[in-house]
Amino acid sequence: MTDPAATTGVVVRRPGEAPMTWAMGSLFEHLVGPGDTEGLLGVSLVTQPPGVATPLHQHTHEAEAFYVLSGHVTYRGGDETWELTDGCFVHLPRGVPHAFRIRGDEPARLLALTVPGGLMGLYDEVGIPAAERRLPGADGQSPEVEIARWAEVGPRYGLQVVGPPIPE
Repeated sequence: MTDPAATTGVVVRRPGEAPMTWAMGSLFEHLVGPGDTEGLLGVSLVTQPPGVATPLHQHTHEAEAFYVLSGHVTYRGGDETWELTDGCFVHLPRGVPHAFRIRGDEPARLLALTVPGGLMGLYDEVGIPAAERRLPGADGQSPEVEIARWAEVGPRYGLQVVGPPIPE
């Protein structure tokens, strides 16, 4: 019998079936990507440990959106900052400078969406394939190696760092 998804384009991912990447000390589970959506959409389930923070940056190619499934995230978009917890949603139009920091004692879980869908390829190029469905430990990349990769690969994806991270 033929797989209906092969002819309809429907993508179904059960827990643990998505391709996984370790980057930023985090786990990215790619639920659907540009190859599945004619380049239109990327969706990942992201698990990030407390303390993870991005520098203030912007994307010249994509808009992003995040839905907080669990955890506490301080999020800056433009000149405003919000404290986001379970059930909060944020949409960031293309070009808006933004940054975040994971707060609290527990990892945050986010549903991350990008339109168009190519941005998660950056995480795949910078990070490494996840050996298991968990946060990386000593088997992940060192921050020194990864930071150099972000600087090298990021501009190709329209990633521009424009300021420092949100303070601790």
